[in-house]
Amino acid sequence: MDAVDLQIIRELQADGRLSNQDLADRVRLSPSPCLRRVRRLEEAGLIRGYTAMVDQVAFGLPVTVFVRIRLERHTAEAVRQFEEHVAVIEHIQDCYLMAGSSDYLLRVVIEDLEAYESLVRHRIHAIPAIASIESSFAFGSVKQSRTYPRPAPGASRRSPR
Repeated sequence: MDAVDLQIIRELQADGRLSNQDLADRVRLSPSPCLRRVRRLEEAGLIRGYTAMVDQVAFGLPVTVFVRIRLERHTAEAVRQFEEHVAVIEHIQDCYLMAGSSDYLLRVVIEDLEAYESLVRHRIHAIPAIASIESSFAFGSVKQSRTYPRPAPGASRRSPR
């Protein structure tokens, strides 16, 4: 991946609806080589897809909750069960495996506090091996970036999954 590939990725992160012509103009390539590079980035798994950025509040999910989960045991079975349950709960948008006092950090979007209480009582508490659940409610967003910073020169890059 060279500087032009990085520029293509950044442009598409900022606006995934760019036409190939507009993208080519922005990265100073002709359209054919630009399209070849985009296809190569897609095939390599660096570009995994394209999506619309939807306004969370206008969509009807104005509440964001960050949920720290600690498991009571860390057996392969307990971890597998937790991760399988989390994967199918639609309101959980992100789930991160953490180092430190919590095992997982979840980002939940939901309609209101009553709906969140129901989610916790009926879906999250039902997951086996949870020792504790700690919730923090976001009351505003200062920054939400969808464009990754440039990697440092020489930084190691893993192959996409």
